Amino acid sequence: MNHTGGQTGLTKLAVSATLHCLTGCAIGEVLGMVIGTALGWSNLATIALAVALAFVFGYALTIRPVLRSGLPLRAAIGVALAADTVSIAVMEVVDNGVMLIVPGAMEAGLASWLFWGSLAFALAVAFVVTVPVNRWLISRGKGHAVVHQYHGGGHEGHHH
Repeated sequence: MNHTGGQTGLTKLAVSATLHCLTGCAIGEVLGMVIGTALGWSNLATIALAVALAFVFGYALTIRPVLRSGLPLRAAIGVALAADTVSIAVMEVVDNGVMLIVPGAMEAGLASWLFWGSLAFALAVAFVVTVPVNRWLISRGKGHAVVHQYHGGGHEGHHH
């Protein structure tokens, strides 16, 4: 990607980074919501578990390829924290906020279309809100940009 026509490339990179983030967040979020709801936990406890698992899975999806690049675990964890913390945090605030404002979503239960439809909607809203955040971070050499030097090619010019 050249720097003069880089706006489209930057947006594509932000979408890719956000999809990566969404994958980890969705795994953790769904697992946390399923566990908390199945065990009859309060909204707060369920959301706390979902958020914790979203961070765990989000970081794990970044750490794995960074470790494959040859970086030691401690350094790989540092890269993941720098790359994903803001993105995951924004995504989690938005998607849990949406779940809380959809009437009955948290109480609907796992067999309900309201629960699953609300969760899918919440994750979609979180994705839309997080793309510009990631775009801004990447444009400044922050966020997901820090991980690109450890991925095999295709992202020259985005790491500093």
